[in-house]
Amino acid sequence: MGSIRKHSQTGFLFFDFRYQGVRCREYTALPETAPNKKKLEKVLSAIEADIAAGTFDYRRFFPGSKNAAKFDPAHGGMVGSATAAVVALPSAAASVPSTPLFKDFAETWFAEKEVEWRRSYRTTIRRELDRALIPKFGEKEVGQISKADVLAYRAELGKATAKGKQSKLSAARINKMLNPLRQILNEAADRFDFRTPFDSVKQLKTKRTDVDPFTLAEVKQVLDTVRPDFKHYFTVRFFTGMRTGEIDGLQWKYVDFENRLILVRETVVGGEEEYTKTDGSQRDIQMSQLVFDALKAQFEATGKLSKFVFCNRLGTPLDHKNVTNRVWYPLLRHLNLKKRRPYQCRHTAATLWLASGEAPEWIARQLGHTTTEMLFRVYSRYVPNLTRRDGSAFERLITQTLGTTLPVKTGQDENTVPETESVAEQADEGEHHD
Repeated sequence: MGSIRKHSQTGFLFFDFRYQGVRCREYTALPETAPNKKKLEKVLSAIEADIAAGTFDYRRFFPGSKNAAKFDPAHGGMVGSATAAVVALPSAAASVPSTPLFKDFAETWFAEKEVEWRRSYRTTIRRELDRALIPKFGEKEVGQISKADVLAYRAELGKATAKGKQSKLSAARINKMLNPLRQILNEAADRFDFRTPFDSVKQLKTKRTDVDPFTLAEVKQVLDTVRPDFKHYFTVRFFTGMRTGEIDGLQWKYVDFENRLILVRETVVGGEEEYTKTDGSQRDIQMSQLVFDALKAQFEATGKLSKFVFCNRLGTPLDHKNVTNRVWYPLLRHLNLKKRRPYQCRHTAATLWLASGEAPEWIARQLGHTTTEMLFRVYSRYVPNLTRRDGSAFERLITQTLGTTLPVKTGQDENTVPETESVAEQADEGEHHD
């Protein structure tokens, strides 16, 4: 005896019956209401009557179901009269979907997942659903979206132009846009027992990029020339490695002058206060004398105006786009320096620490990395020249100990950051950029 049941996770009704000794579940996009349940019970009665009469045609009742193939004659199944099946079905329920429509399941998925996300990420996913995914796939059943559909959509994105630019969308951007679709269809496949179309669709390969930090001479140029009201802001950025949201969200209660620590506890993203990027981003940054002096001077300017260290005249956090476009880029043009995003201040701090020979573990903690893996992966090309860990120290040891004259590599002073060639920006994975 079959039954009409409600899915515990989606709340949608589904058929549960046995045919040819096999338990069959067929899912619908109908919520649990009395009229819907009554409608499906009529369909179930027709199914059971046809099964008893030996005339049941699985595909006629559930045309989109993958179970139908199991009961085709080629598979040893019993296909009865198509006419009998059609007559037995109420016209209003003749094409009950086996899986929910994408637009319905996407809303269910979003409602279940949003509690896990930061506000800014929630906004991003909501925008992606409303602008792209639901208009594209909304009327299709999740179980009927194929690999070909996914690849066709990816090809469309590959031809699209980036907003406000003439260039095409980057591979990294396309991967990010496809991620919500991947998550939704993978979750649907798990719940409704079908093979996800993303099963063999790999992420596009992205170029490995390098950091493009400022030299110490360039840092001095910037700080000597920048508007006085932003000198302390960029001093802290250059010599602490704080992320954009972290420095914009820095509050006076997290500045410990007594112990000379900056406590990174919150960020500002999209003008709203949020938790840090990750748990590992929660850290205590040690102030150098330069940073200590800059923050002391900044306290005289904003300490009584706002809870935020760096703020506008209204006491609210700085708008990073406004700072970038009205202060940062004009300054670089004025100094004839290569155009680089303010995020490069973070990379500059890392390379300066490496140049001074600080322990990699300490640098990783200052940057908010839980291990040194990211540090060496991102900044590996700078380590030999900056720290002189290029084999020359070993050769000097041998020369001094054994009295053997060996050619010693020459290089720049270990406290000097070398001029860098023009390379693309490398930023932390998944982090918000200026």
